[in-house]
Amino acid sequence: MNIKTIEYKNLNEVVYSYTHKSGLKAFVIPKKGYLKKYATFATHYGSVNNRFSLNESNNVIEIPDGVAHFLEHKLFEQKDGSVMDKFSKLGSNPNAYTSFAQTVYLFSCTERFKENLKLLLDFVQNPYITDESIEKERHIIAQEIKMYEDNANWRVFFNLLDALYKKHPVKVNIAGSIESISKIDRDVLYTCYDTFYHPSNMLLLVVGDVDPKEVFMQIDEGISKYDKKPDIKRLFPKEQEAINTDYVEQKLAVSIPIFQMGFKDTNFQTGGIESLKREVAVKISLGMLMGRSSEFYNRLYKEGLINNTFGFDYTIEEDYAYSAFGGESQDPFLVKEKLIKKIEELQNNGLNRDDYERVKRAMNGRFIKQLNSVEGISHMFISVHFRGANMFDYFKVYSEISFEYVEKMFKQHFNIDKLALSVIRPI
Repeated sequence: MNIKTIEYKNLNEVVYSYTHKSGLKAFVIPKKGYLKKYATFATHYGSVNNRFSLNESNNVIEIPDGVAHFLEHKLFEQKDGSVMDKFSKLGSNPNAYTSFAQTVYLFSCTERFKENLKLLLDFVQNPYITDESIEKERHIIAQEIKMYEDNANWRVFFNLLDALYKKHPVKVNIAGSIESISKIDRDVLYTCYDTFYHPSNMLLLVVGDVDPKEVFMQIDEGISKYDKKPDIKRLFPKEQEAINTDYVEQKLAVSIPIFQMGFKDTNFQTGGIESLKREVAVKISLGMLMGRSSEFYNRLYKEGLINNTFGFDYTIEEDYAYSAFGGESQDPFLVKEKLIKKIEELQNNGLNRDDYERVKRAMNGRFIKQLNSVEGISHMFISVHFRGANMFDYFKVYSEISFEYVEKMFKQHFNIDKLALSVIRPI
């Protein structure tokens, strides 16, 4: 068994890795003395992957929106009962989630780790999907979709994405729509399962006080034998550089207007450490511009234009990247007006180096602090891995990123022509 070891002495962390003959990449990050053990089995398959081709074929496979999320639900139902009940009997806490770019199955436990890991490996590899169970699940997911349609925070965010993107599937609800899930059948689900749940498109990560060799031996025995792995080509529509529209408004049952603003990012490199560099640089820029220690945030807060619901983030993935920020405000348009003025001021006068140093240190500190959380490590590791990078490369990025690079990214990203505003107003 060829187990590789990478030490990160500055962080006092070690990563053990092993590649199974099926192509599955497995990792163990030991945390000596921790009671909680956390395991994740993830596939590089999310809601945006609704068009693809296989094995150099020109035949394009198009699937309805919401299949990745539908599959996540279906895998928890087995012929001999609910997987959730089985985990519960083992004293563990299972969960799963589907994002734009990945689907993740996980559990945490303090005891009976091997039994829980065996269950995780077994149920993810053995779907049990019947026409009857699909109809039952369709009704459940339809109710979930309706619930999200009435959720103001969910709607204001997806309305922003709809404003930023004209064609890209990132603008579509992860669960799909009532119409799209009505088109999902057994053949569609198995087509996507057989394509994206091949071990070569997946990773398994364990974080906790475990023996890496024992974990890898269990994985070696627990992964089913697979033939030739599929060569997946993910297809995305040609997205225009311009935003779809600069304003979207909707009315829902809220007591105060909720807003999200964001910039559409274009012309970026998606993979490897360059992706991490851009992510860190834009997040530093956001922190300098509107973080809670910034002059701009505190001025808006004192003026009553924002409150402590205000927050921001930046997302960069395979074929899209954007910033999003917002919260509650009685006058979102005035917030936008003041934001544009502040950005133009910084574009003309340049960023403040002291602000850069302060925000970078704070972000680096939060990254290091996250290494104390088995959940935090797992979530970050998976997301970064599927972007072709290593989570611990963040430490190198923080050490090497320059003020000049951040200023360059600030000027690139905060392009007023690519700014959109989404508002939810009271009925």
